[in-house]
Amino acid sequence: MRFLATLAAAALLATTAQAETIRVGVTAGPHAEILDVVKKVGAERGLDIKVVEFTDYVVPNQALALKDLEANSFQHEPYLKNQISKTGWKIVKVANTIGSPQGVYSQKYKKLADLPEGARVAIANDPSNGARGLMILALHGVIKLKDPNNVSSTIADITDNPKKLRFVELDAAQLPRALQDVDVVSINNNYAVQAGLNPATDAIARENPDGPWVNILAVREEDKDKPWVKQLIEVYHSEPVKAFLETRFKGTYLPTW
Repeated sequence: MRFLATLAAAALLATTAQAETIRVGVTAGPHAEILDVVKKVGAERGLDIKVVEFTDYVVPNQALALKDLEANSFQHEPYLKNQISKTGWKIVKVANTIGSPQGVYSQKYKKLADLPEGARVAIANDPSNGARGLMILALHGVIKLKDPNNVSSTIADITDNPKKLRFVELDAAQLPRALQDVDVVSINNNYAVQAGLNPATDAIARENPDGPWVNILAVREEDKDKPWVKQLIEVYHSEPVKAFLETRFKGTYLPTW
């Protein structure tokens, strides 16, 4: 009996040692900070999370599709849909995470109405985030778009540009650096915060808080019904994570659950 008990204990230890680690991809900055808190809460609840940081928006989905990650948390749904349309990756949204009205910034002007004719405007060079920048400008009457609600709008969809703004398209991670070189920059909030900007106070114009740009948690389609996915969602949607958002970001990032 003692021998059998020893074998059972050894088997239990082996199972614990081989517990699955959930690798979650995030972009550096706020998403990484939030996932560090999710990781701590997960550890308290028996979920082993490894946070994997990236410096761009393309690789986290590629890594998930190639099974180098189990999940990622860095993007909004329009961006994911755009990526899937190009690649055919079997990746799905399983939960909302955070929302935050994105802003445009300037070191030269205090409001968009002050922009001179021919001002240079930097926006993201990926389709969904580039559209987001254009939609902010349209919302505040600086330009007009064919469809102001089209999350796939491009520069070609501008129907009226009275100030003859000149657009520069850059990788999203490089946009904060462009502040010194152009008149206005539309910067994704994670990169804005990482660069020391506060979207709630430093932006000269922002988008409406309700919209299609809520960030999401994504997994491979084949994994969406696995128990660890439900557990990961519960951990992310926990009170400690919500409290961290409220105290750390003070309205820049908002829980959407």
